[in-house]
Order: sequence, then structure tokens, then C-alpha cells
Amino acid sequence: MHPHRLAILAALSAMPGLGLGAEPVPAGAFERENNAWPFFVDRREPSARTPQVLSGVGPLVFRHPSPSLQGGTASGFRPFWVQINEPSGDLRAGYVLYPLFSYTQDDRSFRWSLFELVRRQGSRPGQPAPASAFEGRTQFEVFPFWFSRESDDPEVAYRALFPFHGTVRNRLGFDRLSWTLFPFYAVNEKSGTVTTSTPWPFVRTTRGAAQGRSIWPFYGTLERPGVASSAFYLWPFGFTSTRQPSPDDPPGTAPWHDFGVLPFYASRTGPGFVSKSYVWPFFGSTERTQPASYSETRYFWPFFVQGRGEGRQVNRWAPFFTHSIVKGYEKHWLAWPLLRQARWTDESVDRARTQLLYFLYWHERQTAAGRSHSPAADLVHVWPFMSAWDNGAGRRQWQLLSPLEVFFPGNAKVRQVWSPLFAVARHDQRAPGNTRTSLLWDLVTWEHQRSEGHAEFHLGPLLGVTRSGQEQRVAFGRGLFGFERSTGRGWRPFWLEFPRRLELSKP
Repeated sequence: MHPHRLAILAALSAMPGLGLGAEPVPAGAFERENNAWPFFVDRREPSARTPQVLSGVGPLVFRHPSPSLQGGTASGFRPFWVQINEPSGDLRAGYVLYPLFSYTQDDRSFRWSLFELVRRQGSRPGQPAPASAFEGRTQFEVFPFWFSRESDDPEVAYRALFPFHGTVRNRLGFDRLSWTLFPFYAVNEKSGTVTTSTPWPFVRTTRGAAQGRSIWPFYGTLERPGVASSAFYLWPFGFTSTRQPSPDDPPGTAPWHDFGVLPFYASRTGPGFVSKSYVWPFFGSTERTQPASYSETRYFWPFFVQGRGEGRQVNRWAPFFTHSIVKGYEKHWLAWPLLRQARWTDESVDRARTQLLYFLYWHERQTAAGRSHSPAADLVHVWPFMSAWDNGAGRRQWQLLSPLEVFFPGNAKVRQVWSPLFAVARHDQRAPGNTRTSLLWDLVTWEHQRSEGHAEFHLGPLLGVTRSGQEQRVAFGRGLFGFERSTGRGWRPFWLEFPRRLELSKP
């Protein structure tokens, strides 16, 4: 056959829905991958009626089991729309050019945001009555200008337009926050203390659980009777504060005192603790005797610091060398910020991390705490070229290229929406002997399942080589012609035997 005609037939065979009038034959059934790149590539198990994984137009169109929702499905058109569906088919989450727009919902409520600046959340219609007015609230914000919360309880509801007028409750770290023509008038309330600013931050008056006045930055005082008192003079140069012992402290416990005339001198004293700084913050010392002893000398902070004590050690000669141990967290710096190494234990897991220039090379190893010979899990980033992962139990993955993973560790949304767009090569080992590798978004794929005696290789729609037990098949143009061998039989040629068309279920 003329090579130009063969190329045309191969292209036609790759087009979805076009099979040159031929009926699908059983020979295609044991091919688990139907590769019509770049139009679509789908994969399924022999017993499945629908494909477990579907992709099209390279990494753009996709559908596969959701890694973040057990039994759920992830699908979409990257990066413009990605959705997560529950096993029932109900929508759980959707993203448009994440983080531009995000939508999530559960059985009772919904939430959407536009770059986390425009946000709305509330109860889904038709759901049972909420247990409280707060649970039944509906919020809408255009940060930092418009804040609103709708609720049957007037103590929960509010509306506010910044900077003109309004009140918000239980937001921005305050029990209540009000303003009128901010910064000319503002009131904040927290833990029974009410502070009025006219205007903020220059003139402030505090009443309630604490009392005080200030004309910033010249002078100010604040006193919480029996708890604490503080004052400043020409902020931030002069300050003093006292914090009384808490009711849980033993009788006779001394109060904490802070005093400073910056930059000449600053000190802090308390039960078993004395810290002094001269020419703040460069020179000084710290002595602590309880709850654990510790002694530190600052020769030129933060560069030259020496400290020794129980459970704490600092040996810093920055930027050349630093070694510190603080509450079990051990850290080394060599030629900061060139090389960083850290070791610590977190939730019964020993972690060791090495970084070169923070993100150019990033490697973390995890082992079971106290079991140095246990299998190790590894995560490696070589920015922007590669990311690799090994869980220590036979599951491994790697990807080329990978410019985002090191900056967004653990961000499933970035991994779902953006990372596949850069994955010119991917490798996935679900178990030893069960591997799949792809190049150029499934243009070239090869899969090996040793336990089942199954292997496949595909060069787009041009060439497919499959071996399953004693059966073998070599197909050109997705079945325009080829050769196959069955159990107990020799090789035979075939013509116009295309893969079975898979039934697609609704997401």
C-alpha cells in the first residue's frame, strides 16, 4: 500500500466514531487501552463496561476516579473546568481556572468563591432545618468592601459596607467590629473589651474588661485589672508591660515584665527567665531555669548566636553554618540559603528533609518513628524538571515536567487542574510489576501487569502491541491491519478489526 494512503487510513481510524463501516470484533476486547490520540485515549479492565480512565486532546479533556473522594469521579476540560462527582453522580466540587473560581457542596451546605475575594456560602435548599441559627446562616462577601450574613437570629446577622458604615460579628479576629467613614470612627470588641478609635489608629479609648487611652504614636496605656497592664512612649521606641500570674500558677509566682528603650536596651523577666538586649536586637543574652534550663548569647543577632540547654541547642554562624535543635526539630544550614537539612518526628513518623536553594532540589524521607529499618517513603522534586514519589510499600510515581508541585505541597486542586498540563512524561507503579508509563500525554504508552501476564504498547493510533497470556496482537492504525496469535495457534493477519467502542456512563 502506498505510504500516503496508509497515513490517511491511520488518521481516519483515529477519528472518534469512524470505523470505515466495519463492525468491532472480539479481537479488540483484550486491548485494555483504546488509543485514538490526540482525540481520545481510554482504559478499562476486561470486566468493566465503562472506561476507568478517559482523556482527550492531550491533557485537556479527562475523566478518571477521583483521588480525593472515595468512589467519586473527576472530569473536565483543563484548566477551564474541573469537577468532582460523588459515586451517586451528584456534584461535590467544581473549579474554573482554579483558583479563579471554586465551588464546593455537601449534603447540607454550599460555598463558592472568586479568587477567595468574592465569597458566598449557605444552606442548600430542601435540606432539614439547621441545628442553630449560625449553622443556617448565608454569607456573602466582596472582600474588603462588602460583608453580609443573613440569619433568623439578629445577633448573628449583619451587613457592612467598608469604609462607609457597618458592623460584622465573629469576623477578622473580633467578636464585633464596627465602623463609620473608616478610619475616622471604628469600634472593635473582643473578650469583653471595647476599643473606640477616632480616628484609627491615632486616638483610642478602651473600656469594659480593660481600660486605657492612647494618642498614637506619642503615648498610650492599657490595663486589665488583675491580669495585665502596658504602656508605650513614642512607639515603638519606649514600652513597658506587666502580666500577672494566671490562677493556675503556684502561689508566689512572680509576674512577667517587659521594658524597652529602643534601640539601646530591652529586657524581659519572669519566673525563671531573664532576657536582655543591648543595641536591640543585635546583642544580648537569655537565661532560663524553668521549665527547662537554657542559656543563649547573641553576639550579632540573627547571624552569630550560641545557645545550650535541655532540649534546645543553637549554634549559628550565619550565613556559613547553622545547627539548631528546638523541641526535637533539628536543622542544619550550609552557606544559607544554599543547603538546608532538617529532621523531626511528626505523628509517629520520622521525617528527614533536604533542600537546595529552598526549591531547586527538595527531598523528604519518612519512616516509622523508632524503626530505622522500616520501609521508607520518599518525595523528590528537581525543579522544574521532575517530581517523584515512593510510598515505601510498592507504589511509585514520577512526572516530567513538574514546575508547581514543590510550591503547592498537598494541594489536590493544583495537582488535579494544573499539574497534568506540564506532564510530558508520567510513570505510575501501583504495585511491583504493575506499571504504566506515558509520553506526550498518552501519545506513547506502555503498560505491564506481571501478575496477569498482560502488557501493552501504543504509539497513538499508529501502532498497538498487546500480549495477554499466550495471546498476542500487533495492530496498525487501530486495526486497519495487523497480526495476532491466539492460544495454540500461530500468527494470522487481520484487516479492519477495530477496538470495541466503550460505553460512557454519565459523570
